[in-house]
Amino acid sequence: MTDLDVKFDRYYSYDEMTERLHRLAAAFPQLATLTSMTKSHQGRDVWLVEINNPKTGPALEKPGFYIDAQIHAEEHATSAVALYAIWHLLTRYGRDEEVTRLVDTQAFYIIPRINPDGAELALQPPYYNWCGNGRFMPGADRIEGLIPSDIDGDGYLVWMRVPDARGEWKKSPTNSDIMVQRAPGEEGGQYFRMYPEGTIRNFDGANVPVERPEDGNMNRNFPTHWSPQEYGAGEHPLSEPEAAAMAELILRHPNICGMCAYHTHGGIILRPSMTKPDSAMGARDINLFKEIGKVGTELTGYPTVSIYEEFTPDKSKVRRGGLMDWTYEEMGIISLGTEVWDLERTAGVPKEGYYNLYPRNEEVQQKVYDYVTTHMAEKGWRPWKPFDHPQLGPIEIGGMVNIWSYRNPPGELLEEMCRQNVLFNLRHAASAPQVRIDSLDVTALGADLYKVRTVVSNYGYLPTNLSDVAIANKVAKPVLVTLGVDGGEIVMNPATADLGHLAGRNERLYPYSPWGQQWTANARPVEWLVRAPAGSTVTVTSVSQKGGTQRRSATL
Repeated sequence: MTDLDVKFDRYYSYDEMTERLHRLAAAFPQLATLTSMTKSHQGRDVWLVEINNPKTGPALEKPGFYIDAQIHAEEHATSAVALYAIWHLLTRYGRDEEVTRLVDTQAFYIIPRINPDGAELALQPPYYNWCGNGRFMPGADRIEGLIPSDIDGDGYLVWMRVPDARGEWKKSPTNSDIMVQRAPGEEGGQYFRMYPEGTIRNFDGANVPVERPEDGNMNRNFPTHWSPQEYGAGEHPLSEPEAAAMAELILRHPNICGMCAYHTHGGIILRPSMTKPDSAMGARDINLFKEIGKVGTELTGYPTVSIYEEFTPDKSKVRRGGLMDWTYEEMGIISLGTEVWDLERTAGVPKEGYYNLYPRNEEVQQKVYDYVTTHMAEKGWRPWKPFDHPQLGPIEIGGMVNIWSYRNPPGELLEEMCRQNVLFNLRHAASAPQVRIDSLDVTALGADLYKVRTVVSNYGYLPTNLSDVAIANKVAKPVLVTLGVDGGEIVMNPATADLGHLAGRNERLYPYSPWGQQWTANARPVEWLVRAPAGSTVTVTSVSQKGGTQRRSATL
């Protein structure tokens, strides 16, 4: 397979993506396994690609890294990043030192499109800017009020600007395409109200209600802090087949040490917690996330921020039921979420704030407008045009096509964005604990007695428990070392020794100081007394759920 067989300059339909996944798996059968995790509401397969070199050991005996993408229908760029990760790991194996080492020593679990039903709908005109998974179709989950629809039939869902003396918006005096906020106390101008394009069910002639949709926000469908009050949270935790399959995958693979959940947009790397301030998190875990995040910032340019501290505008209404809160808060997995693509920064707007629902002022809007109309043409911006609305009367329809501007970049920017983010995924994966048997020494004592001594170490950046949360929740499994004797017996010390946890490099960020974090052991010795005839074999097996399994033998 050549490098040109999978291109990253456009967005693939479900069938196109499926064909490329099958082609990659068929081209690299020794490394890749393609399976269907579950069926979507509309019967599509949700594909999982597992990448591992079985010649160097079973996947579950190695540290694992998890990537998912497009849990929200409109986030098409994320699927491109996950597909790039698969392509990069397979096509660079044997040619790239880092890729080869990681595929030999770790396992990767990649879901390139969690939400195939929603993605397929959002890829087709009129391009619903929608996150649902097919349980409800757009508008079918709303009883009355605004129902999104392409009422002018131009193939795009955009905005309606409705003349209204009570309105919050006015046309910019320098560019009538741009709508700016009416200032407090401002009177005497022509004002508008802005709504998503659509019709109004049961219109009372006075108010245009916009009901919160229930279209299946699967990133609110996970068990930790789940609440039915969350937008699209589902009927109960893991009620959606795709979310349930994700949870099953993670639970069936306790070797997973790290994960990246991809979203758009904003150009930021999100770290826990979703529900807690930093003051309620352990200092060691926060430092760990920050240090890994620094690597991500160096490779992608994206800042690393707390979901609660910097990505939650109203701290009294935290997000609940998110994937990362479940994987980190409950299981202690080092979990990050990356919001790829930042239209404003690409358009030359300095980064100020991380949760922007609308450009913050006229100057920003003009820069964004100039970029979109220059680089995205009609797919990113639709000229305003008059329309006689069946309920609202004379209005104008047009403006930003959010799904092809704010949500997803133009195709020519995709490949480099994918590359940068996947390189960070590999560095994050490489931070896993790496438990190895350093030595196995046998000393003959006479009368068929032998002292067997081994030293087991963690060579990784992360500790074998991954996080303090994993210890607090009692989900972190200790490192176990077992001695087997072929043709003899162990006469002193248990066959299996519990080493507890072995520290990683992250614990030693600076030379030792009694004022700083105190060091714990990253290596431990174990000894046994064995009785066996000369020529017998002893085998030491070290097992770390997160740091891998190793075996080493010696002849007496």
